[in-house]
Parts: sequence; structure tokens; C-alpha cells
Amino acid sequence: MATSAATIAFLLEQAAGAVTARKMFGEYALYCDGRVVGLVCDDVLFVKPVGAAPPAMEMCPPYKGAKPHWRIPPDAWEDGTTLAALLRRVAAALPPPKPKRNTSR
Repeated sequence: MATSAATIAFLLEQAAGAVTARKMFGEYALYCDGRVVGLVCDDVLFVKPVGAAPPAMEMCPPYKGAKPHWRIPPDAWEDGTTLAALLRRVAAALPPPKPKRNTSR
């Protein structure tokens, strides 16, 4: 089951410009400041685990074979300010994206 466009639209609205989303294999990756901060798989939000875990978050992989991420329950999506702050905090803790290689000859 793939993530619905309505779910992504709601998350992007709640995060108030903190993130962008890109569709990947029927699911979505969430980006903040050029860094992948989370995934939305089967209409469930998973955020990369950095620093101390937010309260009441369980660790589980977003898909088979993936590293465990924080699973953010849908009721936590309602508070857009807290959600945006969490995603920005995760982005700040991640290393900067690697520069893209110039493939032209």
C-alpha cells in the first residue's frame, strides 16, 4: 500500500515549510535543508533517530531491511509547531549533504 498524496499534503502543511517531499518507489522522503530527515511509508511518518528520542516514540524500521527510525504517531502530526521543530532539530544533527559530482566531460 503506497502513501496517499493527501497524507503528504497534510504533513507538509503541518510542518509549515520546514520540509519538502520527494516521491520514491511509491513512498516519500522528507527533506529539510537538503538532508533526508524522514520517510513516509504506508501513510506512517518515520524520522531518523538522532539525539534523545521524543516522548512516547517507538523505534521500528519503515520497511523491511531498513534501519530503525522513530515512528511518529498521527496524533503527533496535529501540533505543527512541534513537528516542524523536531524535523529541523533532526536536520541540524545530520551531516551536510555531500556535494554532487560533476558528471559532464
